[in-house]
Amino acid sequence: MKTKKLYFGTNLKMYKTIRMTVDYLQQLEELTRDISRDEIELFVLPSYTSLESAVKSTDNHVVRLGAQNMNWEDEGQFTGDISPVMLKELNLDLVMIGHSERRHVFRETDTEENQKVKAALKHGFTALLCVGETAEDKAYGVSAEVLRTQLKIGFSGVEREKIPSLRVAYEPVWSIGVNGTPATADYAEKMHKEIKSVLAEIFGEDGRTIPVLYGGSVNPGNTCQLITRKYVDGLYVGRAAWEASAFDRLIRESMEAYKNQASK
Repeated sequence: MKTKKLYFGTNLKMYKTIRMTVDYLQQLEELTRDISRDEIELFVLPSYTSLESAVKSTDNHVVRLGAQNMNWEDEGQFTGDISPVMLKELNLDLVMIGHSERRHVFRETDTEENQKVKAALKHGFTALLCVGETAEDKAYGVSAEVLRTQLKIGFSGVEREKIPSLRVAYEPVWSIGVNGTPATADYAEKMHKEIKSVLAEIFGEDGRTIPVLYGGSVNPGNTCQLITRKYVDGLYVGRAAWEASAFDRLIRESMEAYKNQASK
């Protein structure tokens, strides 16, 4: 099994104050600094109010920082929104687009996510597009079709040369949150394989190199089974990552499991 770079990230959602965020990031940076960034990419998405302090207190070569969402316009009458220009001022690396809460709570459409992806790339960000099916989609057996639609629309009009600036997070909606049920490693692998296939349709074979992370009730009990699957490139961790030492352990255990599998 050929070794590959592994990706680990977390979205802090509407948790942690500025001080709590800075403390968390400084601890995470210190704990993981010895891990070669040739082996992993580590990123954290704090709340908007924490971003400026987070950037000033964190080495972005150790922990990449990003925003949880943004508008697709540079400026305009969008009360309560944040533009890519504003985020660019903070020297952020990454923007998450299309999280299930944005899609299903705030009713964002695939077309809007596509506009955001293109705006993020235009301004030099890495675009992390989240995709995932609902429990109803799964029950009707249309999970693959839903993912295909979200990916084909989300990446519509994106040039192949932007591949290095793209990431995908697969987060089945039924697996996210306090009451979420983790997908089995077999199911996650099946959906990741489908995602890779669609990425190859969109961008050609190089599309398969786009990292695809699994997110959805990731925890210490399932990380090793997930990270060792062929089509899973990383883990997008929720509350199991919100304590720095716990996230550090999860990363190290995942890396060890992956290396053991790769050596067989």
